[in-house]
Amino acid sequence: MTDIDSTDPSAALPPLPGHTSRGRLERILRRGDFAVTAELSPPDSADPGEVYERAQIFEGWVDGINATDGSGANCHMSSVSICALLTRIGYAPVMQISCRDQNRIAIQGHVLGAAAMGVNNILCLTGDGVQAGDQPGAKPVFDLDSLSLLETIRRMRDDGQFLSGRKISEPPHVFIGAAANPFAPPHDFRVQRLAKKIKAGAQFVQTQYCYDVPMLENYMTRVRDLGLDEKCFILIGVGPLASAKAARWIRANVPGVHIPDAIIKRLEGADDQKREGRNLCTEIIQQVREIAGVSGIHVMAYRQEEAVADIVHASGVLKDRKPWRKEPNPGDLAVAEALMGDSGQE
Repeated sequence: MTDIDSTDPSAALPPLPGHTSRGRLERILRRGDFAVTAELSPPDSADPGEVYERAQIFEGWVDGINATDGSGANCHMSSVSICALLTRIGYAPVMQISCRDQNRIAIQGHVLGAAAMGVNNILCLTGDGVQAGDQPGAKPVFDLDSLSLLETIRRMRDDGQFLSGRKISEPPHVFIGAAANPFAPPHDFRVQRLAKKIKAGAQFVQTQYCYDVPMLENYMTRVRDLGLDEKCFILIGVGPLASAKAARWIRANVPGVHIPDAIIKRLEGADDQKREGRNLCTEIIQQVREIAGVSGIHVMAYRQEEAVADIVHASGVLKDRKPWRKEPNPGDLAVAEALMGDSGQE
């Protein structure tokens, strides 16, 4: 999962021909491999050890780890901080940026800072409204939206300029992503929305959870008709459902998630609903893998992160490929100790 092929941080490789980043995720996608990314649940803590423990679950099974940015409009450790920790011990993070909480000045500064720390992948999001979280009295910003954020980062990278026009001495070498939702009405609009994001600068997209494969197939048909799959890498969101009760709650309370009645009935009829939810996720991955134009999956296993390895393995989508496993680096222990501290010493 490292974005640098050498154990020496100073030996960062230049972007490959036709690439905009030094990152592993972009290399995997551009060479035609089926990519696997996963989402790290950020801790409500200042302990870096919690980040390392959560990331280690994915080691050897995914090509990139998303660090969410105040998802659900709730406060957690920040995305840029999680990415900083992950890059320091060799992981490849996808930094999510939500427009809800920061203005354009802060966002552009975070992009430069993240790139300086070795973050090569950025996912641009508008962000959930503050009313969705546990601090509804917070003041939303929304200085930019996802489209203008894509354009901003692309301008910083390709033109070497801030939005003000001021020159950037060393542009950020990043692979730019966006979110997509094939399952929310109006469905025709969703394809057009994807086209707008690609035009604004999206090079890859990660979608909302897929629990309706026929609906995804219809979406991808329209995507291919417009040639959008040739302009952008599409990673389909998947995730295990813990129970029929959880599925009903998600369907009723999480905007944009479509769960058919047949899925809920299948879970209800299972002796072990959690295991059935994982089996269902595996089956969906296998079906998604066969859809033309799909470049990978994004696994969102909230509170079931320990199941990601089993699900990916059972799905067989990696075939003979083994995503990078972090090799021991003499500097890792020193970095971890410096970040975590040693409670046995003054």
